[in-house]
Amino acid sequence: MYGYIKRFFDFIFSLLGLILISPLFIPISIANRLTGEGEVFYNQNRVGYKTKRFGIIKFATMLKNSPNMSGGTITMRKDPRITPMGRYLRITKLNELPQLLNVIKGDMSFVGPRPLMPKSFARYNDEVQSKVYDSVPGITGIGSVVFRDEEKLVTDAHEKGIDPEDFYDEVIFPYKGALELWYLENKSFMTDFKILLLTAISIILPNQNLTDKFFKDLPKRNEN
Repeated sequence: MYGYIKRFFDFIFSLLGLILISPLFIPISIANRLTGEGEVFYNQNRVGYKTKRFGIIKFATMLKNSPNMSGGTITMRKDPRITPMGRYLRITKLNELPQLLNVIKGDMSFVGPRPLMPKSFARYNDEVQSKVYDSVPGITGIGSVVFRDEEKLVTDAHEKGIDPEDFYDEVIFPYKGALELWYLENKSFMTDFKILLLTAISIILPNQNLTDKFFKDLPKRNEN
C-alpha cells in the first residue's frame, strides 16, 4: 500500500512542481546555451528500480566530453570541466529539476536511494547491489543528505594526498551503501518527509548538519 500511495503523490506533486517551475527552464536554458557548449540538458544511463537501466535527465553542468577528460567520472570542487552556469546550478541543486520528468515517468521517486551510473553501482558490495534498488530511486535520499557536499569531501581528501578512487572505495561507498540499506528497512511516509525537509534545509542552510537530530539510529560512520 505504501508503494501505491507514494507513487500517486509522486505523480501529482511532480506534475504540479513541473508546472510551477517551468518558467525557470527558460532562463536556465538560455544561460546554458551562452556559457557552455550549447547543451541545455543531458541524459545519462543510470541504474534504477530492480537494477533496470534508465536515462536520468538533468540540466547540463559539465563539458560534453568530461567523462573522457582528466578526472573521469569523479568531480571535485572547482573542476575545470564544470561550466560557469553549471557551477551555480550544482551549488543550488537546480540542475536536478528536470528529474521531475523522471518522476512523472515512474523511473524515480522524490525520495529513495540515489540512482548511480553502472560504474559507480559496481563499487557497492554484493549485499548492497542485490538490495539497494528494491526501492525506486529518488531525487533525494538519506545518502544524498549525508553526502550533500560530496565534491568537497573528495576534494579535501585529494588535497591530503588520498587518491579519489580509493576514497570512494574505502570511505564513501561503504557508508553510503549502509545508509541506503538503512532506508530500505525504515522507509515510511514519515521517513520520506524528514528526508525532504532535511534536503530543503541543506540547500537553504548548507552549514547546518541536522541529520543525527532527525534520525538517531543511522549507521555509524567508520572513522578509521
